[in-house]
Amino acid sequence: MKKLYWLFFLLQGIFFVAKAQTFKNNHVAASAWADSVYNSLNPDQRIAQLMVLRLSAYDFKTKTPIYYDSAVAEAVKKYNVGGICPFQGNPVQLATIINHLQSIATTPLMTCIDAEWGIGMRLFDSVAPLHHQMMLGAMQDASIVYKYGQIVAEQCKRLGINVNYAPVVDINNNPNNPVINDRSFGEDKYKVALFGTKYMQGLQDAGVMACAKHFPGHGDVSVDSHLDLPVINKTMAQLDSLELYPFREVFKAGIGSVMIAHLYIPAIDSTPNRASSISLKNVTGLMRNEIGYQGLTFTDALEMQGVQKYFPGGEASVQSLIAGNDMLCLPGNVDSTIQKIKEAISNKQLSWDDIELHCKRVLLAKYRYGPQHFEPVNTVNITADLNKDVPAMKKLVAENALTLLNKTGNDFFPLKTDAKNGGADIAYVGIGINTDNAFAKRMRSDYNAAVFYFDYKADPIRILSMVELIKKRYKKVVIGIHNYSRRPANNFGLPASAIELATQLQNETNCMSIVFGNPYAIKNFCAAKNIVACYEDDEYTENAVADFLQGKIDAKGKLPVTVCEAYPFGSGVMTAVKILPAVSPAVVGLDSVQLTSIDSIANNAISKGATPGCVVLVVKDGKVAYQKAFGHYNYDDPTPVTTESVYDMASVTKICATTISIMRLYEQGKINLKKELGDYLPMVRGSNKEHLLIENILLHQAGLVAYIPFYRQAIDTVTGIPDPAYFAHQQSDSFSVRVADNLFMRNAYRDTMYNKILRSPLGPTGNYIYSDNDFIFLGKVVEALSGLPLNEYVKKEFYQPLGLSAAGFIPRDRLPLNRIAPTENEKVFRMELIRGDVHDPGAAMFGGVAGHAGLFSSAYDIAVIMQMLMNGGEINGTRYFKKSTVDLFTAYHSKISRRGLGFDKPEKDNATRPEPYPCLSASPLTFGHTGFTGTCTWADPAKKLVFVFLSNRVTPVGDNPLLGKMNVRPTIHEAIYKAMTH
Repeated sequence: MKKLYWLFFLLQGIFFVAKAQTFKNNHVAASAWADSVYNSLNPDQRIAQLMVLRLSAYDFKTKTPIYYDSAVAEAVKKYNVGGICPFQGNPVQLATIINHLQSIATTPLMTCIDAEWGIGMRLFDSVAPLHHQMMLGAMQDASIVYKYGQIVAEQCKRLGINVNYAPVVDINNNPNNPVINDRSFGEDKYKVALFGTKYMQGLQDAGVMACAKHFPGHGDVSVDSHLDLPVINKTMAQLDSLELYPFREVFKAGIGSVMIAHLYIPAIDSTPNRASSISLKNVTGLMRNEIGYQGLTFTDALEMQGVQKYFPGGEASVQSLIAGNDMLCLPGNVDSTIQKIKEAISNKQLSWDDIELHCKRVLLAKYRYGPQHFEPVNTVNITADLNKDVPAMKKLVAENALTLLNKTGNDFFPLKTDAKNGGADIAYVGIGINTDNAFAKRMRSDYNAAVFYFDYKADPIRILSMVELIKKRYKKVVIGIHNYSRRPANNFGLPASAIELATQLQNETNCMSIVFGNPYAIKNFCAAKNIVACYEDDEYTENAVADFLQGKIDAKGKLPVTVCEAYPFGSGVMTAVKILPAVSPAVVGLDSVQLTSIDSIANNAISKGATPGCVVLVVKDGKVAYQKAFGHYNYDDPTPVTTESVYDMASVTKICATTISIMRLYEQGKINLKKELGDYLPMVRGSNKEHLLIENILLHQAGLVAYIPFYRQAIDTVTGIPDPAYFAHQQSDSFSVRVADNLFMRNAYRDTMYNKILRSPLGPTGNYIYSDNDFIFLGKVVEALSGLPLNEYVKKEFYQPLGLSAAGFIPRDRLPLNRIAPTENEKVFRMELIRGDVHDPGAAMFGGVAGHAGLFSSAYDIAVIMQMLMNGGEINGTRYFKKSTVDLFTAYHSKISRRGLGFDKPEKDNATRPEPYPCLSASPLTFGHTGFTGTCTWADPAKKLVFVFLSNRVTPVGDNPLLGKMNVRPTIHEAIYKAMTH
């Protein structure tokens, strides 16, 4: 058996060596291909490889596309230009043209498209567009953005496109921005960074290169760079703290390319009229040297007046290359541009070495993203294929972005007709339409509503009579604002008469207002009651609102931008009925005055330095009776803790992820507690861990050592920093395990870690040693039996069915960073303030997912899990466990410790202990767990009580003992029992 054990690790090693060799071979092959192609080009062709030419445009007068395929074909034959970019056209025609151009190109063409919200953004004669990024920014689920990116990538590939100029990662913090506006994910840098990263990953995982734009940030302008050069007067500190943040994040995440904006930013480069796109200080100084991004760069279109106005006739192309750009978008005349660049080389402004650097960077990108393997696009069913995934995605986004901003009363949620009146008590006023759209049709069919139109050319004289008629005849009025401009100019094209009609109806009737389009337009209606932001005006959005009114779906979205003082960023009323409703303490027999002692305990802990902030939640009889947040994320961070803040749960992972997973597998008959670890985990066979009983592992009585400091053996003993043999500062195929910002572990080292556990000493079975290694093994058992990673298994089996949005592993992939509390300012190993990465270094080295640590959550989500267990495995009408299973695992099972199976329990002699655990009044039925980071949760079935305490007591000093010394958690817990009146 021992031979098999070592053979297993030998094979593992061979596998990872082979994988590393494959990566190296691919890199060598790419470089060899780029060198070969470069050497085959003449000097003019090497310059032309840096150009992306316009392939098509749109004639808005004739409403037909214009194709420049003949001129582009001539440039391809003569100069071997690097890329093409269609802007409008018919799919069959464009695919046919792309096929032809690729067939005559001796060097494959990079085919680019500016399709932020899908191919339909450009091919609008035949392909439906997806929704704008600002609508995505209203969603709370980042995984949808990843799927969105994948769909856009599949559209691109179907048309023969290998680069998409998306996502926009500009932070739109200027409501009057004429260029970005609702193309942005919003005004919050953390959400923009997260959603931009997920969109990028969706594109690139599906094989299409993404392009972050517009560096260094185009969100705070009021001038259109297509027409002139916008100016941003901000300090470098301001830019660094806001505009640059999303770019840094997508750069670290591995985005393939970036587009440089035409902006004048004196803090970066004060040379008069020098746009950031042609600034050496911006492109090379800031982006390349300071930030360290070495990917491909594209200029924004060089035909735009933001740069063309001051550098005409090919000079913009020259200056772009001097600045350090790789690819010139829409440079104009190819002949004259090449001549200008050659003159700059002769004048020593540029060198042929510069051209080689840029050209090879372009060729390497072509190798990676596939144009060197171009296969002709099959035009059969191409239009249907491009459209096939659009309806489902638009429906999904519409249902998740819908935002309720104000709710006064329940007349409209859900909307019901008066049966006595035959339903004739509801009116729909469609402002901006003159015929039924999808929503008006639903209002007629669903409610027998009277429908009134008031388009933007309507006579304002009608307003008074319309308001009087509606006010007299109808009890409920639904107002829809439709078909206004997406651009902020002239108040989005909303005439004063339309605003006046809406305002009068809002003031004089029982109404709700639905705004179908750019949310900034809501500034005109901020005083109204019952406002719904919809972000778009199409059939999917309109039907989603109709379903919302009928109570079929909930409002899940939140404003991605501030529209007025009443509705800042993050506004939104969630209509989902919470599993744990909030009530006043008296309703469930708690004295509210007594509960105020919790405030004093929490605030005292913060003032004494025990923790910078915390959240306390109390559930009694299945209802939230107390939920408060205290303090800040850090002592030098002004960000206040909220009840939605997400904390590193540390060892609470053991019960709220790993143990409940073992319970599910136990119920399914897939695991027997009396069997051995080797029965379920092949990796332990042949080692001294093979015969450990599952039951003993759950009880921490298997004899495993408490803790193995994996990271210590991976630190260079001379330098004191992570050993370069095991860690890299950039992610790659071989170093893909993220352990912190800019620190990625070699994949193969995880097997070294398992090997260390397998070779660790084993004490006698039956002794109680609280061990992380017990649950590392149990996490692997879950994965072996379920066929899924632990994080995916608990999400599928528990978190998603329970409707939990915060609970889960690897929170950086799901949640904006500003929602996650930081943990230790680690001085050894990671040497940074840990935020969004698991605090436990071992769990971090396992990729953020381990059986002993890695779970992050809000207090509410933890409370739902505990309430479900306290209910005997059932909640909200769904059963997750048999009661007998819950009773088995949460009962005492050891003569030598207080432990249940996986769960912690009160000490058996609490009544006589000087320091009762978890508190004096906790009944013997109580079960739960504490976490090293300063967390705990306990459920007491005898009192129908759930207590959750979240803190980051390890912030910023990891070994801060004050929370424990001050007995903060036990004291608060006991205060809850003292507040019980019955």
